[in-house]
Amino acid sequence: MTFDEEWAAAKQSAAATSGSSSDLVVTQDDLGAVGHEAFVIHGELRKKSDIAGTGATGRAGTECSARNLALGAELSVTLSTWDSQVKTVLQMYAHVSNHLDYSKRAHARDDEAIAASLRHRDGSAMSVSEIQRYVK
Repeated sequence: MTFDEEWAAAKQSAAATSGSSSDLVVTQDDLGAVGHEAFVIHGELRKKSDIAGTGATGRAGTECSARNLALGAELSVTLSTWDSQVKTVLQMYAHVSNHLDYSKRAHARDDEAIAASLRHRDGSAMSVSEIQRYVK
């Protein structure tokens, strides 16, 4: 029995046991696309979120405080809260982007190592039954 035949039989057996015939598949392109979108959103949010407080809210808070209006201090608190929350979201997007880039590279290396270890000396693939002996 060839590897492909054994693999198809193993998938059929698993599908019968689990009641599902679908495979969970995530391609490197999928991971790359999600990581890229996280990177793009991070850049856009960073540009448009007024982290430095130099936008209208910051100027209004400064102006109100200069005129001894209590609203100025409240606007400063609001701006500080906004700044903290935006920085948290930026960190989350950066983490997603960096993690997916790392995961993509790490899984590619792992796949190469596994594929190399599951070959005979002549380069042909091991059968599923041969692989199962290693697992037991």
